[in-house]
Amino acid sequence: MYINNYFVTPVWSEIKKDFLKSLNKATDKYIKEAKKMPESKKWLKEHGDFGTSWHSRPLLPDTQFMDFKNYVGQKCFEYLDHSGFDMSRYTAFFEQCWVQEFAKKGGGHHAAHIHWNTHVNGFYFLKASDKTSHPIFHEPRTGARTTKLHMKPQKGIRPGTELISFKAEPGLLMFFPGYLEHEFSVDHGTAPFRFIHFNVSAVLKEMAKDV
Repeated sequence: MYINNYFVTPVWSEIKKDFLKSLNKATDKYIKEAKKMPESKKWLKEHGDFGTSWHSRPLLPDTQFMDFKNYVGQKCFEYLDHSGFDMSRYTAFFEQCWVQEFAKKGGGHHAAHIHWNTHVNGFYFLKASDKTSHPIFHEPRTGARTTKLHMKPQKGIRPGTELISFKAEPGLLMFFPGYLEHEFSVDHGTAPFRFIHFNVSAVLKEMAKDV
């Protein structure tokens, strides 16, 4: 019996500490700014620093992130090219890039979601440990979800596995397809947790001139 795996979902990752020091420093002001927003001040006054995820404004206009943007953009291009897409026709275009930090008192999290109309999503972890929140990815195949059976006790990942999680650590850079549903587990506030999230789309070169 031949066993073949088709319709795989590629998740790329590497430890890239080159940007850690500079981007931790560069993102400090964005987190402080997010906490000073009127809606943030109101939340802090009513609920305190619990259960929140401080979300920055876009990072892309800031030249401090240019080297990171160029590196990520190239990797996204390689990711799509490796997936078999004809990237001679496309340009990797950043849709969004922002930094987030979970509450110091815990409770920070993200419910499962996807980013519509993007081709590559990713994370770069600035502050994380085995005591913080971590990313969780969901089975992306609708047909597989609707026919899911009970799994037997297991160790490791099997073809029927529905959820896959990764341990976050400073310098971990991840890339995954835009259709892959993801979430972040509840953070307990025992250690700092900060990461940059980015979404990239492949835009036809003739259209990219007008973007």
